[in-house]
Amino acid sequence: MSLFKLNADASKVLSQELLDHLLKQFPLGSSTIHGEDHWMRVLYNGRMLAKETGANLNVVELFALIHDCQRDNDDYDLEHGRRAAEYVNSIYYEWLDIDEKEKELLIEACKYHSDGLIDADITVQTCWDSDRLDLGRVGIKPSSDRLCTEVARRSDIIEEAYKRSINY
Repeated sequence: MSLFKLNADASKVLSQELLDHLLKQFPLGSSTIHGEDHWMRVLYNGRMLAKETGANLNVVELFALIHDCQRDNDDYDLEHGRRAAEYVNSIYYEWLDIDEKEKELLIEACKYHSDGLIDADITVQTCWDSDRLDLGRVGIKPSSDRLCTEVARRSDIIEEAYKRSINY
């Protein structure tokens, strides 16, 4: 279990029920690389970044839990972001309490999160950075030139995130 908690009380869009639903359908079960522990660190990173970037917190929080939930392996899975984007559409009415604009931002963030892009809406950039700051879990230290936002590029932010990601 992750050291980081969902803290659904602090969120307008997250609930323990949503997390349980996503975990139940997650093809990789208890994966430590792309599973719940990773999702919680991405959530932590996203919440921290959004305070400074002004990103839409609803989208950032949902991205953290959904972006890797459709992976079919922990190695090379080029289409997992696109499957996650499609999954957003399939659960939108039942599970996601967001408007159409937020849904479109979430879809974009999920769809392209592992494509190495850096130019996008600030909310999408914040999502991508929140995930990329957790690369230490796979032995990669985040590089500032591959991050999107000024705050994520700060050396202190990179160092703190890297320490979190290698100490899971």
